[in-house]
Amino acid sequence: MGFEVRFEVHFKVGASYTNGMLPWFHNRFPLFLAPMAGVTDSLFRGYCKEFGADVVVTEFVAAEGIFRRNTRTLEYLDFKEEERPLGVQLFGADPEHLGRAAQMVLEWKQPDFIDLNFGCPVNKVVAKNGGSALLRDCPLLRRVALAVVHAVAPHPVTAKIRIGWDQNSVNAVETARILEDCGVQALAVHGRTKEQGYGGEANWDVIASVAQAVHIPVIGNGDLTSAQDVAKRRQTGVAGVMLGRAAMSAPWVFGEIQHYLKTGELLPEPALEKQWSHIVRHCREAALRTGAEGVTMQFMRSRLMAYSRGMSQARELRLRFSHIGSLAELEDIAACHMAGASVSC
Repeated sequence: MGFEVRFEVHFKVGASYTNGMLPWFHNRFPLFLAPMAGVTDSLFRGYCKEFGADVVVTEFVAAEGIFRRNTRTLEYLDFKEEERPLGVQLFGADPEHLGRAAQMVLEWKQPDFIDLNFGCPVNKVVAKNGGSALLRDCPLLRRVALAVVHAVAPHPVTAKIRIGWDQNSVNAVETARILEDCGVQALAVHGRTKEQGYGGEANWDVIASVAQAVHIPVIGNGDLTSAQDVAKRRQTGVAGVMLGRAAMSAPWVFGEIQHYLKTGELLPEPALEKQWSHIVRHCREAALRTGAEGVTMQFMRSRLMAYSRGMSQARELRLRFSHIGSLAELEDIAACHMAGASVSC
């Protein structure tokens, strides 16, 4: 691609880094939005940036789909300039195809970094030797990482891993050192194994061990639901944190965390009216983008259920959301809920 390869030197002092290729770590503790399939599309990423997320990552994209120029796959690559800094996350198991796919993404979209998915626990991904499957095959993981790093050099490559395949094979430190050796410039670590999926507790002791074992920035991920959680986990030596499910239900959590880290003051959650204003806005703008309100509202049902977590009448809200089909219906539910009446009023 005509790039001149250069080598970056990373210095680690506690959780302070200097890294010319990833400037968001310089004298900062960045908050990342985790990539989540079916959730972190361009619209939602934009909202999270508005609320205070520092860095966002696309939904994971199949390298084979890019390599074959699959139309639906290519749609996942779209983003707006205001979402930057942004990374495109790729998954796959063919080093040559991943390297070429990364080059194609860089040529077409110029994201700020390429991110490699070595953590997805979903069986249909693992069955194709993608995602967390590579945690059981470190030689292949190394070849994949090297292929992508070399293909896009000097553009930065990051990666996301889990702590291991299961409790009997927790190998996050080994995996992290391999990826650092390959030239990966930052690493997100989800504190669960593949077998845990999203159940049980995230193991932050392992995340802390990874942060101490390598000289690249380590981003901690798992069981972060509040500003206080982030402040506590910051003490493990991570250079930043990544939020997923907490952001799904309350994207304004980024602003709450930013405020707490700067001032030590806990902000109250947004007023109910503001929460509903955001929810309605999300659905209305999603429908405008697709031009198909009914189809969009069906797709948004799971998103609405996530937003209902922590709200009063959450069970009744979920029941209504499971059948919702129009923006007018959503606005009626919002009005009833804000008035303190039954959501079926």
